Amino acid sequence: MVDSHSRRILCVDAQNDNLLLLRAALEKESYSVNTASSGPEAVEKINQWVPDLVLLDRNMPGLSGLEVLRQLRKKRNYTAVIFLSADSRPLIVAECLLEGADDYIRKPFSFVELIARVEVRFRFKDLQEEKNEAIFQLREQAELDHLTGLFNMRSMYDKIDFELKRVKRYGGQIACVMMDMDHFKKVNDEHDHLFGSFVLKEVGQIIKNSIRDTDMAARYGGDEYLLVLTQTNAEGVKTLCERIRQKIEATTFSSGSDSIKLTASLGYCLVGKETDLDARKQVRNADHALYEAKEKGRNRIVGFTAT
Repeated sequence: MVDSHSRRILCVDAQNDNLLLLRAALEKESYSVNTASSGPEAVEKINQWVPDLVLLDRNMPGLSGLEVLRQLRKKRNYTAVIFLSADSRPLIVAECLLEGADDYIRKPFSFVELIARVEVRFRFKDLQEEKNEAIFQLREQAELDHLTGLFNMRSMYDKIDFELKRVKRYGGQIACVMMDMDHFKKVNDEHDHLFGSFVLKEVGQIIKNSIRDTDMAARYGGDEYLLVLTQTNAEGVKTLCERIRQKIEATTFSSGSDSIKLTASLGYCLVGKETDLDARKQVRNADHALYEAKEKGRNRIVGFTAT
């Protein structure tokens, strides 16, 4: 649970005496409190101070509480709102709730009740954030290879198709690169599968450190990797592939008493705006280029050439 000291509450009321009472009650509970006495001032402080909760009077000069709420609900980040109002007509209460208010407290009210409702609102906020974090972690686990931390192939083709559509619409080029570790079987044969997993993880880290934030990389399967380079060109693809190839060749993979030197082969397929390929065909072309690199002696880079 988040400490109340870090909770930011903006109190908005046209009456200064009300603001003083609200501040005193909330600060007694260790909340961080700011105040505003009009709609425009409330909007300005919401933008600048970014509160976690707004206690909002419905009737205010300059901009009504309902108009402030509407502006707040246009924002991407969600801020809880509790209305405090002497107007207890059911239609008014319903209107505020339907416009996006989280609660509606009628004046005059008990400060004991107010604090309880504030704490409940923050409890809901914590539960929602925990739920969102759990969903994010589940999605990440579903998309990432547990060993290398790179993407797995479950969603990779969709990502490539999205990038291909963007290239066809806006121009530029996109490359798919298939990479395979040369003679990787000897790692497991001469050492063990635990050391083999260590090597695959280290290679994944080399790839991560080599690509840009806009690029993507996945473990294709076994000791094969797929890289997707967005907004690139032939020189950029070759440079990136050569950087990875040289880094792998120069690395001594060591863990405990186990140590080995390895190389990698890479094949790529670069396409531009006029391409008619989909994701699977582009990856298949990159795989053909990789096969050619293997046939030519391994530890090299080959670009796909249509025959």
